[in-house]
Amino acid sequence: MRVIAGQYGGRVLRTSSGPGYRPATGKVRESVFSMLESLGVVWDGLCVADIFAGSGSLGIEALSRGASHAVFVEKSAQAAAVLRGNLEMLGAQRSCWTVVRDDALRWLGKDQLAPQGLVFIDPPYGQELLAPAVRLLLDKGGLKANGLLCVEVEAQIALDTPPHPSLVMLRNKLYGQTRICIWGRNVSA
Repeated sequence: MRVIAGQYGGRVLRTSSGPGYRPATGKVRESVFSMLESLGVVWDGLCVADIFAGSGSLGIEALSRGASHAVFVEKSAQAAAVLRGNLEMLGAQRSCWTVVRDDALRWLGKDQLAPQGLVFIDPPYGQELLAPAVRLLLDKGGLKANGLLCVEVEAQIALDTPPHPSLVMLRNKLYGQTRICIWGRNVSA
């Protein structure tokens, strides 16, 4: 798997394997970042979180394009080690990233969440973790008022109704077995 664009563009990332683990393909990642940029995302100075991070491809892509900091949350020790290795191999400044090895729902349930401008949530398929993760993220203040939430789920999950009342659907696209949804925060809700 390669980083698509930015300062690390073309560099190869290592991946891990295990139950529920499926790195986002280059085509899907390219589409995700194209959609985000069409929504006016400015990478320079943006703080992002990559929840259920796996190899960290989404957060790393954001760093490569100019995000100032990325928090990666990954439960698997093996995947977290691969993720740290990817960041070190790329030469990403240590002050620009944090890898948290923890259960995503436990981490999201903590009171000290820093609000992020962009959050990626890519839960393992078939475990129904999206709705509780989104509720915790928003109820704990983990998404800025003008922030974006980008999720990757199974294609059969419709998501016509956002999993939280403060979200407004901005994009909803299918890519084979994958659905990508991007929501904006409606602070008046």
